Amino acid sequence: MAKRSTPTLPRRAASVAAALAASALLAGCSATNPITTLLDYDPSDGVSQVVGDLRAGNLIVLTAEEGGPGTIVGFVTNRGSQDASVVLEVAGEQGDAIEVPAGGTVLLGPQGDETLDVGAVPAPPGSKIEVTLRSDVAGSATVEIPVMDGTLEEYADLVP
Repeated sequence: MAKRSTPTLPRRAASVAAALAASALLAGCSATNPITTLLDYDPSDGVSQVVGDLRAGNLIVLTAEEGGPGTIVGFVTNRGSQDASVVLEVAGEQGDAIEVPAGGTVLLGPQGDETLDVGAVPAPPGSKIEVTLRSDVAGSATVEIPVMDGTLEEYADLVP
């Protein structure tokens, strides 16, 4: 029967040191780089704006042409503990107030909870327009949102 050789103490120590170094190196990746899935981002065509506890997300305006009627699509979420009244203003035109309950979300658009129509969209599809989000509990903020038409299939039935 052959005698089994056992690693010497220096060889064991080198193996342990190599394993610790590899662990530290691999752990360093998450220590120096943010975890992307924990960051807020715009997962679709629209953009987001945060005002206090309110977050408007995936905002776009749909229209067939510059100067034509449009509609705003997206959502407003209230992460606060009190109900909020929200108004979106496009090119000086204020829409009706949207009531967003505390902890709730309101979907905007023809197939959503609220429809926000724009009388005359001041820019052509493919550009951006300024929209101001005003709240009775959180103040206001302005964001540029994309103007889109019905070229993409998912928006074709939503364009006024």
